[in-house]
Amino acid sequence: MKHVQTISVVVPTLDEAENIDLLLSSVLSQSAADMILEVLVADGGSTDGTRDRVRAWEARAPVRLVCGDGTQGLAGDVLQAAQSATGTIIVVMDADLSHPVEQIHDLVQPIITGTSDMVVGSRYVAGGATPDWPGSRRLLSRLGGALAWPLCDLRDPMSGFFAVRKERLLAVDPEAIGFKIGLEIIAEGGGDLRLTEVPIVFRDRVRGKSKIGWGQMMSFARRLLVLSGGAVSLGNATRFAGVGLVGLAFDLIMFQLLIEAGIGLGAAHATSFFAATIINYILNSRWAFAGDVRERDWKRWFRFVTVCLLAFALRGGVLAGAIEILGWPAQAAIVLGVGAAAIVNYLGNAFFVFPSLNPRVPHDTRWRIAAIGVLVYVLALRLAYLGLVDLLPEEAYYWNYSQHLDIGYLDHPPMVAWLIWLGTGLFGNNEYGVRIGAFGVWAATAFFAFGLTRNLFGKSAGLASVLFVSIMPFFFSTGLMMMPDAPLTAAWAGALYFLERALVGEQRRAWWGVGVCIGLGMLSKYTIILLGPATLVFLLLEPGARHWLRRPEPYGAALVAVILFSPVVVWNAVNDWASFAFQSTRRLDNSFNFSFPALVGSAAILLTPFGLLAAIRAGKRILTRGVAMDDADAVRRSRFIAVYTLVPLSVFIGFSLFHTVKLNWTGPVWLALLPMISFMAVAATDNAGKFGRILQGSWVPTVASTLVIYGLGLHYLVLGLPMAGYVGTIRTLPVAWRELGTAVGLVQQSVEEATGAQVLLIGMDKYFLASEVAFYNRRDGNGVDSSVGSGAVGKNSLMYDYWFKPEDLRGKTAVLFSLKRHELEQEGLAERFSRLTEIQQQEITKHGVNIGSFYYRTGFDLRDRSITAAR
Repeated sequence: MKHVQTISVVVPTLDEAENIDLLLSSVLSQSAADMILEVLVADGGSTDGTRDRVRAWEARAPVRLVCGDGTQGLAGDVLQAAQSATGTIIVVMDADLSHPVEQIHDLVQPIITGTSDMVVGSRYVAGGATPDWPGSRRLLSRLGGALAWPLCDLRDPMSGFFAVRKERLLAVDPEAIGFKIGLEIIAEGGGDLRLTEVPIVFRDRVRGKSKIGWGQMMSFARRLLVLSGGAVSLGNATRFAGVGLVGLAFDLIMFQLLIEAGIGLGAAHATSFFAATIINYILNSRWAFAGDVRERDWKRWFRFVTVCLLAFALRGGVLAGAIEILGWPAQAAIVLGVGAAAIVNYLGNAFFVFPSLNPRVPHDTRWRIAAIGVLVYVLALRLAYLGLVDLLPEEAYYWNYSQHLDIGYLDHPPMVAWLIWLGTGLFGNNEYGVRIGAFGVWAATAFFAFGLTRNLFGKSAGLASVLFVSIMPFFFSTGLMMMPDAPLTAAWAGALYFLERALVGEQRRAWWGVGVCIGLGMLSKYTIILLGPATLVFLLLEPGARHWLRRPEPYGAALVAVILFSPVVVWNAVNDWASFAFQSTRRLDNSFNFSFPALVGSAAILLTPFGLLAAIRAGKRILTRGVAMDDADAVRRSRFIAVYTLVPLSVFIGFSLFHTVKLNWTGPVWLALLPMISFMAVAATDNAGKFGRILQGSWVPTVASTLVIYGLGLHYLVLGLPMAGYVGTIRTLPVAWRELGTAVGLVQQSVEEATGAQVLLIGMDKYFLASEVAFYNRRDGNGVDSSVGSGAVGKNSLMYDYWFKPEDLRGKTAVLFSLKRHELEQEGLAERFSRLTEIQQQEITKHGVNIGSFYYRTGFDLRDRSITAAR
């Protein structure tokens, strides 16, 4: 005999007299041989006769009226009704006839069979639709879904039509308020809640008035912050705003007084900030967040100081940017800076300094929220400082690439040049234009890292991977500095994502993504070719993937990569294969050097020491036990991570046994292991072991300290130390390249005025000085045509030897300059000119403080190498 299941349908109402009769008759008609329905109408205070109509149904059908006062919103009304439900499965639906009652059976069936704990009627999965909605309603729904995205994995978290086990519904926080009880259940259940979405067609109401508006959305947003673990309420938000206004007034007054007293910008900004911060902390801890202070004072102080330093760093960047880029006066710019810092302070206080200690917030939810908070802060920090910090010499060198745009170069493929050309074309020849490409490709890296990790281990681990991509030094730098590693890392992350979709997800079309990403990666740096042998190893080791060896898609992907890379092949063919030789035989010809310890040390720098330990632990887990599930799919995922980490890494390890390695080489390799690092980080600590618990406990101080280091480091490069300026010189700090370019340009101008001839500038190191002066010598728009590199006097200056031929420089007058005097005293240098003046020294200042000196001398009638050799 088939078991008959009682299903309790809870219908929250508020002034639905026009719809309730038709709804009740429609719902009750869905009862079947294996399913008996009872309906509980949870009324939130109707005044239009809805309650009378429901009472009329109680006498003739399994319908009950549950009266509430509406103070807890829809969520409270539903919970009150669920208390008296007789069924073990509860269906919640709206009373406005928008939900298809005929699909009640579809919702409850997966729960009856035991495959799900909650089933949601979704408008946004395949087969779902909202055909009658106006644009404003679509906007509200999508906005609500976007806000709820961090807390759940559903496509339609705003759906009000769902079925759930009664005990799951009653486990919701009794303080829950608002109109989205379904999201409360999902947030409460965390990763243990088995969720299913079934498609529904949602029809907009015909009769009655919708209760959803912007007010409800604001309440919903506040509730989301609470579910996320923040100590957020209307009360403390108001109190925090009051405290902020007091601190703001004090901050602005003090800043104004200090500026008028002649105190420097950096010192005035720092002094007023920290004075106001002390006042804010006292008032917040004793008033705004007083009810949320439960932790020991030292721990709260650590977190408070961290948030203060992060707010200070961002404020400094916004302040300096408003002055230098927007041209605002300091008194106006400080308001913008204070506003940015206030946002960091409030969210930092609510989620980090005085967080809600509600045990209902799942462990992985806290990871998700932390990841999003860190991501937003890092993006804001980069945008604030992107155009303020002087270009590194390498960045200036690659900018010179873009000024001599080509399909190939000696020491790197052309992608970095193309990105800089595009960025400067859109934003001008400035630091922002040079670096905006790095910002964009880092976003691609984060996107693909999230997708890869989510596919392997779920959304929580995916968001954790975004956090690690945000804070690990190698990945942070690829989003700030325009180097070849930036597009390489994005292409590597994309290639891994598509390889996983092809080899683990068995998606044929993913191979085309593999080909495109590897091709673009080869246009960035040649090392991405290591993914080729890694793929072959995986195909040979994984029985379930060997069929791809007989399929055309992998070979098509290889062809796509070759076609994309072909410009570099053409450039090499025209230039005697110079770039290929530079990156291969030249490196192998270097003298013997055992640099394996340096390789390990570089990994600790690239990932942070704790990050490297987490990588070792994750690697051990992969090689010994695999992931938690012991099945074929789990084994394939583990093998994928192992192969795509170990094959490229083994090449660098082998090279380090005999040759010198560079700091950044292994950076992209760790992308393959990042999913397992993230998975283990968000996992519960119960079975992690002592070492695992120590590592997991180290992530909070690691994330906090790295963010503070990045923020204060950038702040220092732009504004220096308050009252002290900079510690070091231009030879040790990248803080005065702009001033050097201007100073060298003035020397060039004076020589040109004295001789009446065009003057070349020759930086006497390999390429740093020539590149920086080419960018920052702006007397004639830019100095790219007159800064020629030390190849002009017989030294190696890489691409400068291609851009400037000896015969084109013959007979020119040149200013030779260097940061080191001995480079202007080299033997044979005088033979390059008919006459060479004595060495002179000139100081460089930044913000009125001496930052070092450079040396220069003038040479007349430059001779090329062939003439010098003949003499």
